[in-house]
Amino acid sequence: MKLHNLKPAEGATHKEKRLGRGEASGKGGTSTKGNKGQQARTGYQNKTGHEGGQMPIQRRLPKRGFKNPHRVEYKVFNLGQIDQLVEKYGITEFSLENLYMNGLVTRTDLVKVLGHGELSAKLTFKVNAVSEKAKTSIEAAGGTVEIVK
Repeated sequence: MKLHNLKPAEGATHKEKRLGRGEASGKGGTSTKGNKGQQARTGYQNKTGHEGGQMPIQRRLPKRGFKNPHRVEYKVFNLGQIDQLVEKYGITEFSLENLYMNGLVTRTDLVKVLGHGELSAKLTFKVNAVSEKAKTSIEAAGGTVEIVK
């Protein structure tokens, strides 16, 4: 093997497209840019969302509603659901850690207990929020409520 015998591997090199060099290039006339129009011109830049003169979608659709940036989303559990969860998972303390370990909430979820249904088990609740009705029902069943921030 000598230096004058070396060649690149098969398929490693490609022939350069010679655009704008007349008919002999095989890409003559329009140089692969089609016929006329904005995109055929020099200096063309495509801006995001530009629809070629058609009214853009962000202007066609109406503005509606309001999204409150300070809204707090809770993962909600009713007392009736909690009774079923106690039977199914054998929970003695209704806390964020127990719920996470059983796959009922994610690490970042905030949990709120609501008062729909009946609670028969005596439980300790360590959650982010509790409704008034739920709190009275829990304390009537002999349980305690602790608000965790």
